[in-house]
Amino acid sequence: MSAAPKASRLIDRLPPVRGRLSEGYALAKVTWFQVGGVAEVMFRPEDEADLAAFLRDRPHDVPVTVLGVGSNVLVRDGGIDGVVVRLGRAFVGVTSDGVDVRAGAGALDANVAAVAARSGIAGLEFLSGVPGTIGGAVRMNAGAYGREIKDVLVSARCLNDRGQVHELDREALGLSYRQARLPRDWIVVAAHLRGEPGDAASIAARIDDVHRRREASQPVRTRTGGSTFKNPGGPDGSPKAWELIDRAGCRDLTIGGAHVSPMHCNFLENTGSASAADLEALGEEVRRRVFDSCGVMLQWEIERLGRRA
Repeated sequence: MSAAPKASRLIDRLPPVRGRLSEGYALAKVTWFQVGGVAEVMFRPEDEADLAAFLRDRPHDVPVTVLGVGSNVLVRDGGIDGVVVRLGRAFVGVTSDGVDVRAGAGALDANVAAVAARSGIAGLEFLSGVPGTIGGAVRMNAGAYGREIKDVLVSARCLNDRGQVHELDREALGLSYRQARLPRDWIVVAAHLRGEPGDAASIAARIDDVHRRREASQPVRTRTGGSTFKNPGGPDGSPKAWELIDRAGCRDLTIGGAHVSPMHCNFLENTGSASAADLEALGEEVRRRVFDSCGVMLQWEIERLGRRA
């Protein structure tokens, strides 16, 4: 009796690339929570052309997930099936011209704010308080301190699931509170932002103020993922998510190694021994208690990816 054929490895089905393909990549080491399983295959494209060719030629039953710097995601303990794409050095450039800033999707939001400041471009200071990359910021219309990406975005360059290029302006992206009208399998590769003329010293002072406010009010030096839940009242409305969480008695609530931050209770923290399951269970318990307390069902802002173990 012959042996059953060995299951094929995903990496063997993928097209050749100029970048790097890695099997079984541990995602806990590249996420801010420092939890989660492995990527079945990790792909770091050499450049946009390499990424486009991969998307065009890959078997189309293979799912693709984009992961930035892992600041606003919770990767579940079972890991992520298919290919996880991380945009490297070819996607981190930031240039300015007049009041326009062009940034690769892998550029850190804080670096974009810094380049704008040095160039005397005002209006992008809020990005220094937004964790993550410009690609993620466009995807979720990220914002802080009264401003959002939609306030400064001119257009975004995207690749669809077949690797074809699309230039989408702000209207086509349909940006609203913490979301964009963008297909999940499209990848943002660059963005064009526009500020206004300003004084470099004054802009730098405002960025310093954003940093001070953030340090004073958020647990920025812990294993966290940023704001956990969307504000029910939107970016400017009331109530804020943290107010409802506090009112429901969830400040300092703990499950396993997961903890609601006492500094800002819309932040979850990994105290060092948490699993992704602990963090997700804690988030769901917070949602349950808030609903029981005031009838509002909080919506996750952190994106949860992959399979439960």
